[in-house]
Amino acid sequence: MQARQSLAESRWLLSLADESPIIKGVVGWVDLRSGEVGAQLKELSAHPRFRGVRHVVQDEANDRFMLGADFQRGIAQLADFGLTYDLLIYPRQLPAAIELVRRFPRQRFVLNHIAKPAIRTGVLSPWREQVRELAASRNVLCKVSGMVTEADPAVWKPADFEPFLDTVFAAFGPARLMYGSDWPVSLLAATYERQHALVADYVNRHAPTATDKIFGDNAAWFYGVSL
Repeated sequence: MQARQSLAESRWLLSLADESPIIKGVVGWVDLRSGEVGAQLKELSAHPRFRGVRHVVQDEANDRFMLGADFQRGIAQLADFGLTYDLLIYPRQLPAAIELVRRFPRQRFVLNHIAKPAIRTGVLSPWREQVRELAASRNVLCKVSGMVTEADPAVWKPADFEPFLDTVFAAFGPARLMYGSDWPVSLLAATYERQHALVADYVNRHAPTATDKIFGDNAAWFYGVSL
């Protein structure tokens, strides 16, 4: 998964995939606002493990950044290359995300980190209602990931996450959810084992028959890779 926003990093990630068969797919970065976006997508998608694109929209000051005409021209080209798009946003950017996914019904989107809600304070609205609205677009999936860093790293407990997990499980359903580790960022708030157990325990209690889907099959389908 892309971290730095550069073509050089996307190419580096693909070189790692060439060296290691454990890497099934790469979600990288292209400049979706560039007049050269078509050439960039053509170059990177020629590699069989280039599966999608992500932009760190959460760092953009304009909450409607994704609705800019230049950005949308880039989004419009992804489906032609069979590429997905990862929505990396904060709750304040959910209204723009709702508009974006409606404008591109053929494009496959996935919401990263359940949009980083206010788990530390336990405030659900308007995040809860906006996530439900986003999920109404069937071309959107959701990654159950990145939650521990939105809680208080010193004192969080599994019960803190229940209302937020309840929301995304009800909104998307097990067929449109996928587990994500957010490693190594998640290490700021928990060990890998602890944050994995947080989601696994919830799934075991609420959707035990969907374990394989949430922990692998849905992601494999979405990104078009084999497990």
